[in-house]
This record gives sequence, structure tokens and C-alpha cells, in this order.
Amino acid sequence: MSTTSEPNHLGAFMVRPFPEPGRALRHCYRELYLAANGTAEQRKALGDLRMLPRPWDPSSIREPQLRRELWTWLDQVVSWLNAEYVWDVVGIIPPCWPQHPHLVHEIAVLADQRRSAGLGFTSDSLEEWHRYALPAFTERGRTRLKDHCEEGHSDWPARARYNRHGADPAVQHRDTVFAHDEALMSPRGRDASESLRLHLVDTGHVTPEVVDLETGEILDYGDD
Repeated sequence: MSTTSEPNHLGAFMVRPFPEPGRALRHCYRELYLAANGTAEQRKALGDLRMLPRPWDPSSIREPQLRRELWTWLDQVVSWLNAEYVWDVVGIIPPCWPQHPHLVHEIAVLADQRRSAGLGFTSDSLEEWHRYALPAFTERGRTRLKDHCEEGHSDWPARARYNRHGADPAVQHRDTVFAHDEALMSPRGRDASESLRLHLVDTGHVTPEVVDLETGEILDYGDD
């Protein structure tokens, strides 16, 4: 009886190895290892440890070539994840992932944790990655993307609300709330009740003006 079966969806290999970061990224990880585990002399030689690039936080990488290498590695990781861990189409990371900042941030962390787990001398870290990190990432991605990018990249559904958040009226309203809170904690110049009523606003003049929030009256700085 024939035992021939269909090839798996990957081709010749049952599983593919996790993508290795490039040379510059490996050097970056080496420096981070020394920062965490090196001698005092080694740590001192690294300079300001706060400035070390951290691949799990892409915004911390400012050197262009290293940043491009990170994007290349993350793209390889995405292809690996889609091939090795996704069966249903709803779990696919879309090809437009670089246009979704929330995915970029999360993929960078997921890739870093998988790289670290694969270096362990026991399976404990990899089991945690399988049990917690990967399912949580998949569920968050499914919740946030929904079906917006199934046939192609969709425009940002929340753009209008984001723009409203940054509009002048909303910014001034939040600033007023902040000023109220500050006045309650540490009123200066006037007593607490007066500080709550008065607020600096930009009315288009050369200098901001003081407005009484209760009456709407614009006051001069010289008013007492």
C-alpha cells in the first residue's frame, strides 16, 4: 500500500529555523549582553549604557544601516511566523505590517523574545513564548486589525479621531485640565481658588493672555 502523502506547506523541511539577525544586530546584542553581565571595565568601555540601541525598541536605533538591518530581520521573522505558526488566514500578519506602528512595536518584541528563548539551555523560555507571548500577540493583532487589510492595506480607521486629539481646541482643553490639577497641588501667586479660574491661552497675540475661565474675561498681566 502506498504511503505517499502530500508535501507539507513548507516544501522539503518539516520546520524552518528561526531567522538569525544580521552581523550588526548580533554586535548590538553582544553589547547589550556585556551591559547586563560584563565586568565594570567592559561596561565602562560601552559608554553611556542608556544610549545602546535595543532591537526590541526600534525607535532606540538611530543609525541608518542598523535600522535597515533590523527591518530586514523583522521581515524575515514575519515570514517565518506566517509559515510556521499560522494555519487559519485570520492569523496571518499582513504584508503591510510596516505601515502599522502597533505591529512594528509588537513584532520587534516578539522577535527578540523568540531569539532569546532559542538560546536557552532548557525549553522553559521557549515554552513561555509559545504559551504566552505568541498567543497574546496573535490575539491582539486579530483584535486591532480585524478585516481591514485582507485584500490590501487599508487607511487608518482612527485617523479622524487622532487628528481631533491633536487639534487646538482639544489641546487647549487638556491643558486647562492639567493647569487645574497643578493648581490644586501647588498654587502659586494667587490663592488656590483664583488659580483654578485663570488660565493662559494663545489668542493670536504676541504673548499669551490670561483668561478667567468662569467669565471668559481676558485679563492683563498687570491686573490684580
